Amino acid sequence: MYVGFFAGWMGLWIVFGRASRAALIILLIAMAAVVLFVKFYEEPTLREMFAADYEEYCRNVPRWIPRMHAWNR
Repeated sequence: MYVGFFAGWMGLWIVFGRASRAALIILLIAMAAVVLFVKFYEEPTLREMFAADYEEYCRNVPRWIPRMHAWNR
């Protein structure tokens, strides 16, 4: 979801040609904030809630790169 959101915004900037240096800096800051949020809040919360199931999910699904095929349990 996060990767798709940022890719969509970057695509809009490319299509409309409005990617300024300030916009790119804001994008980098937002991306850093999302990475920190996921690493230090979202993932620990999911580990606490789902324990072994979430650990198995993490072993089979990459964090930021979308899978090109289905994950079979």
